[in-house]
Amino acid sequence: MTVMVTGGAGYIGSHMVLQLLDRGENVVVLDNLSTGFRWAVPPQARLVVGDFGDAALVADLLTPDVDAIIHFAAKIVVPESVADPLGYYENNTSKARALLQVAVEKRVPRFIFSSTAAVYGEPRTTPVREDDETAPINPYGRSKLMVEWMLRDVSHAFPLAHAALRYFNVAGADPAGRTGQSTPNATHLIKVAVQAALGLRAGMDVFGLDYPTPDGSCVRDYIHVTDLVGAHVSALEHLRAGGASLTCNVGYSSGYSVLEVIDTVKRVSGVDFEVRVVGRRAGDPARIVASNDRIRALGWKPEHDNLEEIVRQALAWEKGLAARLAG
Repeated sequence: MTVMVTGGAGYIGSHMVLQLLDRGENVVVLDNLSTGFRWAVPPQARLVVGDFGDAALVADLLTPDVDAIIHFAAKIVVPESVADPLGYYENNTSKARALLQVAVEKRVPRFIFSSTAAVYGEPRTTPVREDDETAPINPYGRSKLMVEWMLRDVSHAFPLAHAALRYFNVAGADPAGRTGQSTPNATHLIKVAVQAALGLRAGMDVFGLDYPTPDGSCVRDYIHVTDLVGAHVSALEHLRAGGASLTCNVGYSSGYSVLEVIDTVKRVSGVDFEVRVVGRRAGDPARIVASNDRIRALGWKPEHDNLEEIVRQALAWEKGLAARLAG
């Protein structure tokens, strides 16, 4: 059987492709390369350059041997979503509806969706559980929650089982150094801090120190990208075994503040770079940490739950990426 991965040339998607190939799966990647890279897709996978909202193209790719779609392709920058809500609803929601339409028509039996902790907004409890209230505070989170709603309705109306995986803060790189976060001007905190440590940025900004947290900076649950894609494998195995559709948080159930992450990057790198405190960004919740009991119940076991390891691998990847770009 074959798995189609949308956004498989991007950061998380390329790690997913590697893990699927390592398992002996056949993989077809659909990516428009707006934030992904051809070189991030191994030659063992078939890369098709195009948009996941192109119904005719998707229909051609969904041959009878495709037994699952893993859907990563999306816009993901919260402040950008506040400035361009219609662009986010078009890309993340409307195009996902088109993708689902073709999946139903082609009778694809399984769909794994890249959702987000942003669907919770400002959680009332910590750690947040999947059945807690969803009240996103930015268009990015709302654009993803709408797709979760569509998936639930579609799964009731048609034989399309699904898993919606709500990501927390993804970080790190493939431990073997095969891929990592490569998008120019990416906003992921650990990537930004690592680039500052390597002199690739002139220091970095911290967006607000007036949050109701111990040190005033936002607290997030940082998960290694390899563990994240491992959760997708657990969800795929669950659905292939006939398991019911479900929604799962994917995080470590522990949190670090922005300042704690920056201190870790400085300690691991041995570089004391400039940190500037600026105003809050629109749409940022103060604290969000995952309850991960549900994904663990599928047999998922994190193997890289260590902030220093995550930072070391991010540093190694960023050094290699800088050398690649310089060459």
